[in-house]
Amino acid sequence: MIGNHGENACIPVNTDGDVCLNNSILMKKNITAALLLTSNIVFAQHQELTEKPGIYKGNQVHTEDSASVLSAFKRGHFNGHFRYFFMSIQNQKGLTDYYANAAGGGIRFETAKFHGFQFAVSGFYTFNIGSSDLGKADNTTGQTNRYEIGLFDVEDPYNKTDNDRLEELFLKYSNKKSFIVFGKQLINTPFINLQDGRMRPTGVEGFWLEINEFKKIKIEGGWLYSISPRGTTKWFGVGESVGVYPVGVDITGAKSQYASNVESKGLLLLGTHFAIGEKIKLHGWDLFTENVFNTAMLQADLSFLLNGNESIFASAQVIRQDAVNNGGNENSTLTYFEKRGKSITFGAKAGWKNKQWEAGINYNRITASGRYLMPREWGREPFFTYLPRERNEGFGDVHAFMGKVNYDLPKIRIKTSLAAGYYMLPDIKDFRLNKYGLPSYIQLNADIRYSFNKVLEGLDAQLLIVGKIRNGETYNNKKFEFNKVDLVHYSFVLNYHF
Repeated sequence: MIGNHGENACIPVNTDGDVCLNNSILMKKNITAALLLTSNIVFAQHQELTEKPGIYKGNQVHTEDSASVLSAFKRGHFNGHFRYFFMSIQNQKGLTDYYANAAGGGIRFETAKFHGFQFAVSGFYTFNIGSSDLGKADNTTGQTNRYEIGLFDVEDPYNKTDNDRLEELFLKYSNKKSFIVFGKQLINTPFINLQDGRMRPTGVEGFWLEINEFKKIKIEGGWLYSISPRGTTKWFGVGESVGVYPVGVDITGAKSQYASNVESKGLLLLGTHFAIGEKIKLHGWDLFTENVFNTAMLQADLSFLLNGNESIFASAQVIRQDAVNNGGNENSTLTYFEKRGKSITFGAKAGWKNKQWEAGINYNRITASGRYLMPREWGREPFFTYLPRERNEGFGDVHAFMGKVNYDLPKIRIKTSLAAGYYMLPDIKDFRLNKYGLPSYIQLNADIRYSFNKVLEGLDAQLLIVGKIRNGETYNNKKFEFNKVDLVHYSFVLNYHF
């Protein structure tokens, strides 16, 4: 079974559902109906990984140094965020369906500057205000809930009230345009990111530095030693955090045993960004996880202005992974990354956009040299073919295609998007390259976002509908289909920021 926090990507197919299982007529109709209901809307793009976290809206408004520490606190800035999240899944007839209602809120405080220093703290609480039994296993497959539990506590499906977490607690020093932060914080990078598709994002603890003193160059990075994955209430050491979510199978097909057995002191993450003129941007990232693995990424982004309102864009990306030492544990049955293991993935995208429309095509390839591995507890993958509610982490020998169209209506504050993708995965019995027993599939995502104004300014709503259609062999075993393919998934979210 895939982790509770899966997410993914897709390519165009017809809406007749003729690629579904022969015994999934009802599911075909449901997927088609969902698409027809949302044919004029689309899933709005997730926040770009290079942007600042947007969990709490609003920035520090006092930029001049305060006269005293007391003045810095008095001139500090509060932000608040309240959220309601409804999520449900409709599986094939005879398999268990789940639903969940979550509500919560949080407050963030950041002081004004005092000789360049600032202090910040934030926390969030979540309540289960009405859900199905998220700890109940499906009678047919024996599998448990995958998606909805992530709104609360993945370690305890019956924890309905004690879902609170200290998310930020840091000291920051700024000098000119650069800064360094120490403590609990929220960051967005290609490998460790907010993955804000549940109630709360992933948080990290350690040092984080950003250098912005050069006109065409930006450097960021740091040393992190603790992580609080989304859907949890605790903070874990870097090694301890690997395996909090479901672990899949090892290369022999047996259940992976790396949970609580990965040994790592922390991770070093470095990102560099170069601008070449106005049209080309280069990005380089390296993630070194002590004693486990190293991941390096290069990406080039191009953008060309056609006229005042239109432009075309393209990007290319390559990622290389290699084991470090024994991949997390000297015992090969307890390790996370196979000793001397490696993976290579590359992708490309191209598209066109104006002030209202954006259309693009995307491709990603994970070679057969090995599984692409990145702890799902840390964030979602940076592949161009990623779409919410599924991922390609844990797989090798993958061809992924995805097409997407976005349409914005700024006058009425609506953003829409429609995406479709096709994923060719290795056979579910190819354990070396298929960690989670997921067959090849087609995914269709549709979403609409609306921002309120006037008396309800600060409130926004989002509706996401996901359809997933099986396109690979499951050998008549429903455990490879339950919560994975031939399903419709719904999310409705209300956010209020102040």
